[in-house]
Amino acid sequence: MFDAIMRSRPLWPGEESIGPYAERSEPERSKLDGFIARAYAALSSRLRRDGSAKLIRMADAVDALADEFAGLADEELRGVAERIRIELTRRGFEPQPVARAFALIREVSARRLGLRHHRSQIMGGWAMLEGGLAEMETGEGKTITALLPAVTAALAGNFVHVITVNEYLADRDGEQTRPVYETLGLSVGLIKRQQSTQERRAAYACDVVFCTNSDLVFDYLRDRMALGHRRSRPRVLIDDLLGSRAAGSPLLLGGLHFVIIDEADSVLIDEAKTPLILSGGDDEPNAGLYHLALEFAWQLQAGVDYEIDEGSHSVALTVRGRKRIGESVALKTWSDADFLWQSRRARNELVEQALTALHLFRLDKHYIVVDGKVQIVDEYTGRVMPDRSWERGLHQMIEAKEGRDISGQRKTMARITYQRFFRRYLRMSGMSGTVGEAAGELWAVYGLKVIRIPTYRPLRRRHLGTRLLATRAEKWTAVIEQAAAMAAAHRPVLIGTRSVQASEQVSTLLASAGLAHDVLNARQDKQEAEIVAAAGQAGRITVATNMAGRGTDIKLGADVVEAGGLHVILTEFHESARIDRQLFGRCARQGNPGSVEAIVSLEDELFLRFVGPRLRVVAEFLLRPRPGQGADRRISRRLGELLRSVAQRNAERMHAKTRRETVEQDRRYDKSLAFAGKSE
Repeated sequence: MFDAIMRSRPLWPGEESIGPYAERSEPERSKLDGFIARAYAALSSRLRRDGSAKLIRMADAVDALADEFAGLADEELRGVAERIRIELTRRGFEPQPVARAFALIREVSARRLGLRHHRSQIMGGWAMLEGGLAEMETGEGKTITALLPAVTAALAGNFVHVITVNEYLADRDGEQTRPVYETLGLSVGLIKRQQSTQERRAAYACDVVFCTNSDLVFDYLRDRMALGHRRSRPRVLIDDLLGSRAAGSPLLLGGLHFVIIDEADSVLIDEAKTPLILSGGDDEPNAGLYHLALEFAWQLQAGVDYEIDEGSHSVALTVRGRKRIGESVALKTWSDADFLWQSRRARNELVEQALTALHLFRLDKHYIVVDGKVQIVDEYTGRVMPDRSWERGLHQMIEAKEGRDISGQRKTMARITYQRFFRRYLRMSGMSGTVGEAAGELWAVYGLKVIRIPTYRPLRRRHLGTRLLATRAEKWTAVIEQAAAMAAAHRPVLIGTRSVQASEQVSTLLASAGLAHDVLNARQDKQEAEIVAAAGQAGRITVATNMAGRGTDIKLGADVVEAGGLHVILTEFHESARIDRQLFGRCARQGNPGSVEAIVSLEDELFLRFVGPRLRVVAEFLLRPRPGQGADRRISRRLGELLRSVAQRNAERMHAKTRRETVEQDRRYDKSLAFAGKSE
């Protein structure tokens, strides 16, 4: 523990440790400060900086060292690594030692992985090492780009955390790049969900750790819980020296030195709407309470007793609804065990949660049932989140709705938002192919500037536009016809859906049409690698949720390039255009050809929730087939783009507001517990 705290590393301007290991203090920011930051973010034209001159100079400097390092034997390269380690520790991330480090890493990568960093990757690595967010087109090789800042920072004495959006990618990326780290004398750790505490502690003690964002944050909260009130660095040092720490309470993490976030917009924006809550000590479940609430909810009338707000995804009882529930309660005789029903506020909240479970959360969209347990499906990644549960009894209400065993509500032990956690790193960086739209918020919230990196090869992706149809039935017919046509042309096809239910519906239609295909959703997560490996073969049709979005590299089979590459069909727009672009980015990677198109309908959830009824009526009128001919394709395309733009703008505005409110709520919660210690 003492060695980890005193680990040698370069100091950065403004660094301040607030705990037993290195991390930044969180500055108090007023509402005026937040307003100014958001205003600057909205007005600044430099948020997506090109920075080409500085980036080009670094690439030139690394290229100039290529011959020098290529002529060295492996043993000599290890000696160079030790000299660079000393230089980085002494001088920090100055351009000269960084250029030598990058040239060394590139040479080792070429020898161990058969992958030699090109200039665009060097530029991306330098942008991240400076604490920026590299915007790199999908397929540009972000995994080995991250090697450059990760190895350099680790050689300088920092604990480096490389964050990916799921455990599959963390495992894949860690194992792929491990030979480079180990050749340079650096250790690599991997955090997995089922590890013991001792295994996790050993992994975090490594120079570079691959993990998911949720695993990392929960382990940080466990550290805060282990410390209790003894969080100052001097206090922990004294406890260690005197041996007064409680047995079994050593910390997991070695410090929040340097973090590289892959798919940064997914982690810092999409997943930042809800706080991370460390809970424990299940209460004894009261199954009857939830079933009774559902019974009351079924008796209520929509629009009369309760109102559903699709935009904010919430339900509220009306005055009439509350009165009706009160009258029903008054007619019954209650035991002492049913005291909650005698509290007007408690019973109204229970019924609202029951209405939410019934009308806003759907099986095979928001959750699936596996081995009798309700498991949440992440909307943005399409993956199951087995360790997550909804708050305030909603999870138990859904279990009751599905007729499953009711679990106990867990007590909140500690909590923190992603916004507050990641700002505690001494240096934060990241990369993504779809971060431009979020540049303003990333600057306002995290102080991260987005730096656009040029592509290595010209982009050959063809966008065939948007086809908007009136009904879902028409949409699915068009999707099947287009998939069949592309497969017949010996091109692989990827059909993207927003939910497990939709993917299985498409699968049924494809089977009815006699089209062989694979399905990748939360139910097939164990077969992900095999399905993805085959998805690029000629004539192959793959139906996938967002699991086939971020981090998925579909390798093209023989003759597929000549046929036109992978064709991607998006069947429903997401609430963020960035998620759509991630799906489109599965094709035309690394200079290969490919094409994309969107086939959607007015009955899709995005349009129903975020497009006003008047605009939808106009759209329905314009989409009607004219006498003697079908619908006008040009009108369909332009109208589809208009509705997408309006709906996604409204959705993003709502989600941005939710994220701001989440942080403020977390701060209020923190202050309300000040008498008993911080919330984390």
